[in-house]
Amino acid sequence: MPPALRRFLRQPAAVAGAVLLLAVIGLAAGADILFPEDPFEMVGRPYLPPMTDGFLLGTDTLGRDLAAGIVHGARVSLLIGTLAALVVTAIGLIVGGIAGYVGGRVDTALMRFTELFQTIPSFLFAIVLVAIMEPSLEALLIAIVTVSWAPLARLVRAEVAGLRSRDYVQSAIATGMGDIEVLVRQILPNALPAILVAASVMVATAILFEGGLSFLGLGDPNVMSWGLMIGAGRAAIRTAWWMCGIPGIAILLTVLSINLVGDGLNEALNPRAGGRS
Repeated sequence: MPPALRRFLRQPAAVAGAVLLLAVIGLAAGADILFPEDPFEMVGRPYLPPMTDGFLLGTDTLGRDLAAGIVHGARVSLLIGTLAALVVTAIGLIVGGIAGYVGGRVDTALMRFTELFQTIPSFLFAIVLVAIMEPSLEALLIAIVTVSWAPLARLVRAEVAGLRSRDYVQSAIATGMGDIEVLVRQILPNALPAILVAASVMVATAILFEGGLSFLGLGDPNVMSWGLMIGAGRAAIRTAWWMCGIPGIAILLTVLSINLVGDGLNEALNPRAGGRS
């Protein structure tokens, strides 16, 4: 068993987070099997509490099955979170890698450009971007990536700048290895642990962004999501708590599981953390 995996499995919280996250992924993958009907379809009486008339989680104000919405909404949240994390990581690697490796005026210019995005309140900026575009999953993804790439770019820049002065990197440069090859073969593999942890946290952040924007009615109205469910049930929150409470719990547990896995990865992949375990 690889040492990193062994260190990960020694952490009960990380293992619990991984099990919970795998359960959410399993529900999302099997959504069409568990609930083949359209989650927008009205299948029962409105305002049914959980465990009533065969509805495990009850129904909403329109008589839609909340369980079907939760399962199909998991697919949307995980899709947005994963795609956003991948795109943000790619942008962060390019911008941060170039800034940290080249240094000088290039580093200064790229970091000033990065700081420009960090001075704008992220959620408000995302609202403006989605409002300008037509509400859709693509608009959500573009907005989330736009407001989220800067911190990861600064992290990559710091990692690359710190590793560039190491002896093995200087030896590779002295042997005539090209800049791109040095970055890809010598620097990035050693910066990967910190980048992976940041990317895992980005998935959770993107899920929260998607939930918040959909709650405000800025998500795709044709796709069921947890934020959309909370927004649809907020008018009845005092009399039918489950309409907002159950999707909110789904977001809470999913984000918590991702953060626990991220913490576990940090402990497992960080050599200093591994030395303390």
